[in-house]
Amino acid sequence: MARSSTSEVLHAHCAAIAEEEAVLREGGGKAGHERQRKMERLPVRERVRALLDKDSPFFEIGLWAAYKMYEEWGKIPAAGVVTGIGNVEGVPCMVVANDATVKAGAFFPATTKKVIRAQRIAFECALPLVYLVDSAGVFLPLQDEIFPDEDDFGRIFRNNSVISAAGVPQFAAIMGNCVAGGAYLPVLCDKILMTQGSGLYLAGPSLVKAAIGQIVEAEELGGAKMHSEISGTVDFFEKDDPSCLKRVRSLVALLPEAKSCGALGERALPGRSKPAKNPDSVYDLISFDGRKNYDARDLLATVVDESSFDEYKADYGKTLVTAYARINGRPVGIVANQRVQVRTKKEGIQMGGVIYADSADKAARFVMDCNQTNLPIVFFQDVSGFMVGRDAEESGIIRSGAKLVNAVSNSVVPKITVIVGGSFGAGNYAMCGKAYDPRFIVAWPNARYAVMGAAQASDTVFSILAKARERGDKKASPEELEDLRAKVKQSYEEQTDIRYGAARGWVDAIIQPHETRDVLIRLLDYVSRSMPKARFHTGVIQT
Repeated sequence: MARSSTSEVLHAHCAAIAEEEAVLREGGGKAGHERQRKMERLPVRERVRALLDKDSPFFEIGLWAAYKMYEEWGKIPAAGVVTGIGNVEGVPCMVVANDATVKAGAFFPATTKKVIRAQRIAFECALPLVYLVDSAGVFLPLQDEIFPDEDDFGRIFRNNSVISAAGVPQFAAIMGNCVAGGAYLPVLCDKILMTQGSGLYLAGPSLVKAAIGQIVEAEELGGAKMHSEISGTVDFFEKDDPSCLKRVRSLVALLPEAKSCGALGERALPGRSKPAKNPDSVYDLISFDGRKNYDARDLLATVVDESSFDEYKADYGKTLVTAYARINGRPVGIVANQRVQVRTKKEGIQMGGVIYADSADKAARFVMDCNQTNLPIVFFQDVSGFMVGRDAEESGIIRSGAKLVNAVSNSVVPKITVIVGGSFGAGNYAMCGKAYDPRFIVAWPNARYAVMGAAQASDTVFSILAKARERGDKKASPEELEDLRAKVKQSYEEQTDIRYGAARGWVDAIIQPHETRDVLIRLLDYVSRSMPKARFHTGVIQT
């Protein structure tokens, strides 16, 4: 069947995103990979593949981190660290692996934020953590943005301690540099492995000489043999990357859940059930520019199991679709923005993608009910915001919106958010945006993320700037004002591009629309794991 022009545009954009992602996965490129091999070390993604089970999928988190954020320092693909979830000996694990081909694996502000996000997901999902350490530490020119704050570098080590005390296993494999403050990460983990030729020290040879005048070789100062034979810091000395990764796998296999976890790993694979509609049909529903209307039920039919869709209050609050369903047999609650125009008995015509008071009331009640029956909730965002105007205010839109925000804020069941189109204004909040603690938040390549749409924002900002210029001594010409409008709109459109948000950690991953069901199957397996209960004790401390 021939595709519409809007469908072709979306397909082309999705393909372009996939191509960009392939480039990001190359890290520092051919030269960086050759440098790693020259030192007899594997590139980071080869390490990850060797660590994971042969057929395990890998859900990567934060691939777009640092995208176009530090251009004055060059390209920083994926913020110089690979994070994601895959199976090791049948056990779903969070993997955090430095990419030494990108600025020697140094930490930029976005790197720190990405690692902290991975730790949080691992903690909330009770996922064992595997760190593959190969980093030069803090990127010193930006140290003031990395070092001191509560969500900066030190938070990683605080999290190591809390995660260990909660009983979530952590494994650290030092497979290159591990210097300065970064040295605390592996030492705060349960088990430490280190390869020959790697270095673990608070200060390298040059800094030691500058600080205390001592001249010492790197291997003697903090090599694998010294730490395994003299300081006793390292638990396992390994000759090279392959042997080290093999050892990590054998250690994970000792976990109590390893033998029983095969079934859990199998549940994450698609195929046991099927959706009502082919997942590829989503491309015929939506458009790249977000202007094409579609029925949310048609989108959900490509994701949930066939004949499992039980809609809640279908005839009330119609601009939000709420339903009970199953995804690969797992029961879930769903809250999705309806993108077609609807007619209600009380309010008359309502615009798609807008949250009205009745929709907010319905969704709040639905979220409370999911918590009552312990159902995970999946939010599908394509929202312009809450309705405005006199009628909306008289309907109590602020009160109803606050009710929904309150319910989402206090929800204790696992939440997953999928941004399939626009995510604007307070609609982002009500539909479980990043600030409302979704266990995972992913987006399609066509997604837009901002306080309002580019057209409205550019007109608003333009009018403010134009009035400011008119108040000045020099009056702006019509040409200058029009040029100003164009610049404001271009800037805003760049910021609403989902890659801008992904670079800053606002979403965990950009996913292909037709893969949404497969991704959710895996994520629902991860969030189904019980969160650890905190108790006071110190965890593992080196003697």
